[in-house]
This record gives sequence, structure tokens and C-alpha cells, in this order.
Amino acid sequence: MKPLVERWEPSNREGWRVVPSDLLALETHPAKASSDPGYYGREYLFGGDAVVETPRVLAVFGSTRGRVTLFSRGGSTGAELTRIADCSTVSGGAVAGGIVRVEMLRNAADEAILKATFAGGPSRKESETVFAFDRTGVVEIRTARGVAGVRFEAPIEFGVVPGFIGDDLVVSPSTERTAGPYHLPSENAFLGLLGGGDRELMVTWPKGRQSVRLQPGADSGSRQFGAVEVETDGQSVFVAGLAAPGLWHRQPMVAKDLEVDVKLPWKPPFPARWKVQLLEGDVRTTFTFREAKAEIWRGVPGSYTYPVWFDGEAAYLHPSKKVPPKGDAVIYFLESQGTPTEVTTPADYIKSTLGRSLAAELLDSEGRRLRTHHRRGGEGVRRACTCGCTEAIQAVFESGEEVAKRVDIEEALGDMKYFVARHLERIDEYQKFAESLVAKLGEAGKRSPELKEYLDSIKELAGRIPEECSVQKDNMKSLAHADELTRKTMALTARHDPGNVKAYMELLKAWREMGGAQDYVVAQCHMIARRIHQEAGYAAVNQPKAADAAREIRLACRQVLRNPDGYEIWDEY
Repeated sequence: MKPLVERWEPSNREGWRVVPSDLLALETHPAKASSDPGYYGREYLFGGDAVVETPRVLAVFGSTRGRVTLFSRGGSTGAELTRIADCSTVSGGAVAGGIVRVEMLRNAADEAILKATFAGGPSRKESETVFAFDRTGVVEIRTARGVAGVRFEAPIEFGVVPGFIGDDLVVSPSTERTAGPYHLPSENAFLGLLGGGDRELMVTWPKGRQSVRLQPGADSGSRQFGAVEVETDGQSVFVAGLAAPGLWHRQPMVAKDLEVDVKLPWKPPFPARWKVQLLEGDVRTTFTFREAKAEIWRGVPGSYTYPVWFDGEAAYLHPSKKVPPKGDAVIYFLESQGTPTEVTTPADYIKSTLGRSLAAELLDSEGRRLRTHHRRGGEGVRRACTCGCTEAIQAVFESGEEVAKRVDIEEALGDMKYFVARHLERIDEYQKFAESLVAKLGEAGKRSPELKEYLDSIKELAGRIPEECSVQKDNMKSLAHADELTRKTMALTARHDPGNVKAYMELLKAWREMGGAQDYVVAQCHMIARRIHQEAGYAAVNQPKAADAAREIRLACRQVLRNPDGYEIWDEY
């Protein structure tokens, strides 16, 4: 019934009054008032500060500070409150002053909608913003005309722009050093990993011309951002908080851990699709935790120990020469995987706030599925690549059964030709992507000469795709070359001859040289496209005018990165 003080504790509720859904219950004679239309339409005047409680959120409309403080409910009973962020409005670069008044627009059907009027500065008028609450834990914020955006003040150690095709952008105050705000691609979702590792801030918004920036912390040397601001383009912004011990984890990478299994001082608070970004070569690569330690092979880096896995509840990290110990390993999750139903994931919030159509576009389940290079995959024929098939054919020749198993050899050769055709088609996709992107960047440079350095850096990366293809052109050969190798291999099956094995081994070498070159190029093209996708975002953090260009570049990258081949990356990366 009076304004709350700065250091108010959520457990101290002395002097609070519950606002009933039926305001006529506050009349001296409620039953009489309910029978008289003259009483209908009563409004409620908050004597102090308004507080909204839902099963997942507590929000305090602090009139003195001009902030709406959001707490997330946690614990088995939902009684634990964790402070997530202070919300306010921004106009003309200035943050709103105190809250002048709060009006209750709705308080029924498990929904509360309040309109807060914020005081302006010396040259600003009062502004209105609507806050809508329901049972989901999401708060919808709708700003009125004249309000540019919404500011969420919180100790953000890492800002994440989720990228379900490609890799997430993960920024910290040390990512790209700049004195001013960090400008992020406006791609409908932002996840803030808050100080302490047990809190996260999730913000989403619909399609539009919004802009997003991270404001530096109060101290010049701070390892945290102080706030994230979203210019709303006149549309709603949705915010939610997540809280749990160990919700995310920062693990410093140190040189002494090279080629060592490092047991992390962290364990997941619940099952989920936990992941981490590490450097594979010079490309930030997303690694999802696997259930056991294992070796993997990739077209460019080759073989190495997969760097993250669980052993029971214990989490392990293995830096290697292929995935060196540089920077911080930041562990977090976006999606569920055996996750308890009471836990709402960032991906769940995207689905619940942005609608099915936009959520499906962002999560892109179809685009995350690997394309097949198996001609007979449905029949159970696996490893139908040049190395796998030539190995199987070699065993037939070495056993002297090339005549008896002529049909089997012919089928394996058909599998290899299909594999080669798919690789060459995929490489052609990347070349067309690079050609188109370079042309668009050239046109953008003419329109925006102030962005020349930024655009040229992206153009240089895109130019590496045709360079890689040109260098390996003679080694990659063609489908005609595969036809010729097929003809020569089948000719050896006409009759058994002791010299067939030696002759076939020469053909095996030719098959593998061609396939190996294609494996390398398709993986290299994929890594370059992912690098462009990343650098378009990272290089624009201190260039607000590059926001539109970054959005278009990243969209083009996501299109070509859809449905990669298994020789490019693993499934659901």
C-alpha cells in the first residue's frame, strides 16, 4: 500500500493488499453493488506499487525507480524467487523516469494486464506501456506511440543470438571491444546468460524492423553487459526468465589441458540438449554433449576426439590440436532432450510467443536434417562412399569372387556414382551461393560506401569458396571420370584373372583420390559458409549501419547451410 524501497525483499509482504478479480468485492455491500449497474465499471487505484504474481513470475512495478522488476519462480514448490531483470522504456536514447501511475486493464481468467505510465525527462512527455501476464511465465510488453523500445537491465555475461541453422552468435564484452553498445542481428530471439550461472533472460519479438543492442556494464572493465535494449518497431516484445542451479557454465580453456580429459566442475541440473561452442580450426563450432567419449572424422580437420560428453552425470571436455584450448567454453541449452515437462526451454518460449509459422521458420526442423548420399539407404546399405564401397569391392577381388559377385560389384559402383553425383551437386550449390553473395556485396558497397571495409571482409571470405574449388578441380574430376572408372572396374569382372587384384587396386586409388578431394571441398565450403554467417554478425557489433547488410548475409548463409551432407557436419549441429 506504499512504494517499495530499493532493497525490498520478496519475502517481506507487510502492508500488501490482494486485488480481487471482482472489484465490487471491495464495496461496503458487495452483493448490493453487484445487483446495481450503477456500480459497474469500477476502477482500481493502486495506493503504492502494483505487484503481479503468476505461477512462474513475480513482477514489481517500482514507482520510484521507474522499473518493472521481474522475478522468476523456481524450486520444487515454486516459492523461490530469482531476480531476472529490471524493465523500463527507452525513447530518444533516454531511459524513462519513475512510474507515474498503474492502471489495471484486466484481472480475470488467469490473466493480468496492467498499463504503466512512465514519467519523461525534461524534454519528454509521459509514455504508456502495457504489460500482459498469464500462466506461461511469459510477459508481453506493448509500447505506445512515442516509445522507441524496451530496456532490460541485468548482469549479462554472455549474449546469445540463437541460430538453429549454422551456429549461435555468442558475445561477451571481450568479443569485439568497443566503447559503445554492441549491436546484434535482430533475428527474433535473444538469450542472456546472467551472472552466477543460475539465471537466464529470454527475449523474443515478431517480424519487423527491430534493432537490438547490448549496453556496456557500469564499470569500464566489467566482464558483464549492463542491459539489452530492443527497439520494438511498434510491436510487442516478450520476456521470460529461467532459473536453476547450473543453468549455464563458463569453463576457462587452459593450455595445460591439451589432449587431456577434463572433468568439469559442473553437472547439468536436468536433461536437455546441452551444447558448447569451441574453435575447430578458426571456425566457431557447436558441439552437443554426447553420451560417451568417441572419435570422429571430419572432411577438413580429419580425426580427433569429440570434445564434450557425459559419463553419467559427470561432464567432460577434451581440448585437442584440432579443437584447441582457447578462450572460454560456454555451456548452455536451447532445446529439450528428455527435459522434465516443468522446465520451459528457450525453444519452447520461441514457439509459444512467435506463433507456429515464424517459430517453424526459426527452428527449421526440416533444414536441420542431413541430406542423404545413400542410393539404397532405405534398403540398409550404409557407408556407400568411395572409401567404403572400394573397400567392399576389394574384398571380393581378393577372394577371387569377382565373376560370381559381378552384380554386387555393379551395385556398389552405382552407389559410388550416386555418392559422387551428390557431392558435386552440393559443391555446385556452394559455388552459386558464393557467386551470388559476392555480387550482392558489390552492389551493397556502391549503395553504402561507409560499409566498404565491412562488406569487403565478407566478400574476401566468400571468395575462398571458388578458390578452394579451383585448387581441387583436377583432383575432384567429374561424373564422366566416375563413368570411366566404373567401366574399367566392371571389365575386370568378365573373367577371373590373378592380375585383377593389382589392376583393381589402381582403380581403387583413383576412386579414393576423386572422392577424397570432393570430401575435402564440400566440408571446406561448409566451414567457409558458417564462418561468413558468424563474421557477418560479429563484425557488425560496433557498426549499427551494418545491421541490414548483416541480416541479409546471414539469411543467405542459412539458406545454403540447410540440409548439409554428413561429410560437412554431424546431424542436428
